[in-house]
Amino acid sequence: MTSTNRISRSIRRNRGAAVVALAAATALLAGCSSSDGKSGGNPLTDDKASGDTVVVGSNNFPESTLLADIYGEALKAKGIKVSYKPNIGSRETTYGLIKNGSIKVLPEYNGALLAYLDPKATPKTADATTAAIEAKLDSKLTLLKPSPAQDKDSVTVNAATAKKYHLTEKSSIADLKDVAKDLVMGASPEFQTRQQGLVGLKSVYGLQFKSFKALDAGGPLTRAALKKDAVQVADIFTTAPAISKEKFVVLQDPKNLFGFENVQPLVDKSAVSQKGVDALNAVSAKLDTATLVDLNAQVQTQGKDPLDVAKAWLKSAGLA
Repeated sequence: MTSTNRISRSIRRNRGAAVVALAAATALLAGCSSSDGKSGGNPLTDDKASGDTVVVGSNNFPESTLLADIYGEALKAKGIKVSYKPNIGSRETTYGLIKNGSIKVLPEYNGALLAYLDPKATPKTADATTAAIEAKLDSKLTLLKPSPAQDKDSVTVNAATAKKYHLTEKSSIADLKDVAKDLVMGASPEFQTRQQGLVGLKSVYGLQFKSFKALDAGGPLTRAALKKDAVQVADIFTTAPAISKEKFVVLQDPKNLFGFENVQPLVDKSAVSQKGVDALNAVSAKLDTATLVDLNAQVQTQGKDPLDVAKAWLKSAGLA
C-alpha cells in the first residue's frame, strides 16, 4: 500500500467516525437508519487485483474491519502483497465476492457463517461447526484454523428495560417471551430474515416483538438507539465495549441459538500461499476474546485508527 493510500485510508476512517456518530443521532431523530459513507473506489465492483496481490475484505462493522487489518498486516509482514476492500457490506454480499474472486481473505465467525450456509445445522462443538461449514462451502474456498476469540450476536436490553422487567445477566432470552410484544427490536436489516435473528428468536424462543427497527450491524446506530430507548432490545456483539460502558444487559442463550462464534479466516485456496496460511493461523493462535475486547475498545471507544491498532497488536504478539 502506498503512503498516499495509507493517509487517505486513515483520514476516511477517523473522519468517518464523526460522520457516523452524527448520522446516528440524525437517524434516531428522523426515525430511520443510515449507512457508513465510503470514499475512494467502490468495494462492490468485481475488479480483481493483478498479479499476486491478496485482497483482504471486511464486512460493514468495525470489528470486521479491524480483523481484516490484522490479517492483511500479518500477511504483509511475511512479504505478501496486500490490498484492502474494507467495510463492504453484510455476509450476504461478501460471501458472493469471495466466491467470485473479488476478495481473497475475509474475517468470519464460524457459527454465523454456518447459519448462512445451512440454517438447519446444529453442531455441538467448534470443530463440528468447521466441518459442517466445509461441507457447504464453495469448492474454491476453505476455512483456516479458528481462534479462541468469540464474538456472538446477542439479545441485549438497555438499563431501563432491564430494571422494568427485572432482568439481569443471569436472565434468559426466554424471559422476554411474555413482554416482547411491548418491545421494539433493533438490528441490521438482514437480522430480520436470518435464523440467527428474528426467525430463530421466534422459532426457538417464541419471541414476537412489537416492531423491528432496521439500524446497523451492532454499530453506532444500534448502540445509540438502545441507549436512547428508541429500541429496548438490540443485537449487540458480545465484544462491544458499549455493553459495560452503557450498562446494557446481555441475556443468556441457553438454547444456543447463536452457537459458536469463533473468529476464523475464510480464504480463496488458490490465492493464499502456504506462507500466508501459516501467518493467518499464527494470528488465530494468539487472538483470544479478552484481546479482541481490548482491541475493539481502542478503536470504538478511544477512536484509534484500526490499522494502527492492528499493527501495534501484531508487533506485541511477535507476529510482525
